Amino acid sequence: MTTCQTIGFIGGGNMAEALIKGLFAQRHPPDKILVSDPSPERQALLRDSHKVTVLPDNLAVAAGCRLLVLAIKPQMVPVVVPELAGMVTAEHLVVSILAGTATATLEKLLGGSVRVVRAMPNTPALVGSGATAICAGNFATPADLETAAVLFRAVGAVNTVTEPQMDAVTGLSGSGPAYVFSVIEALAEGGVQEGLPRDVALELATRTVLGAARLVAESGEEPAELRRKVCSPGGTTLAGLTALEERDLKGALIEAVSRATRRSKELGQGK
Repeated sequence: MTTCQTIGFIGGGNMAEALIKGLFAQRHPPDKILVSDPSPERQALLRDSHKVTVLPDNLAVAAGCRLLVLAIKPQMVPVVVPELAGMVTAEHLVVSILAGTATATLEKLLGGSVRVVRAMPNTPALVGSGATAICAGNFATPADLETAAVLFRAVGAVNTVTEPQMDAVTGLSGSGPAYVFSVIEALAEGGVQEGLPRDVALELATRTVLGAARLVAESGEEPAELRRKVCSPGGTTLAGLTALEERDLKGALIEAVSRATRRSKELGQGK
């Protein structure tokens, strides 16, 4: 379990900070969290605001833990990961949140049979409502997957998938918050166009999306059935849905997921 061990973060950006906050909510002690980050500003924030141990370099973090979270930008992999090869051993569990970076790539760069779990969290993790998918590398065990799941449950829900499915996860839940932000923005603009004050329209749009998502999550009913229950023959909702069908909102969102998935695959191929 993550609460029983020191956890090291290579990279101290927003997602790492979200995980650290989630761990604190699970009563993980600050003195059992190590972080390295190249930015003096991030170092100061993490040290002063969260009281975690900020170490001078990545190797020091790897030396001080057995659960290592790679939270760097994907383009930094060729620079950062090889330098860890001499320090990371079969005793380490490496959890990667690097978009488009295969577990086999990390295993090769780290020098062999390192246990790697790949994860794709999303930005709602910043408020404890994330959706994360995880998959195991060639040498990770079921216990390693559970350790990673415990880590990400601290910031939301977790699903286990196969590695070939991770690009689709990236296209759906990884990029999906941006699609939903666009929907909220459009709903609010529609309210303003019809006479509502902007702050009221944004509040109503935000709460509507939040409540609708919660209803799907908690009711156990399919979205199509919930949509049917809102519609009355000749009513206002049906009129609005007709406009969405005419503009093919469903098709646009499906295509958004497909294009983001393809882009994730391209990133994994170095394109």
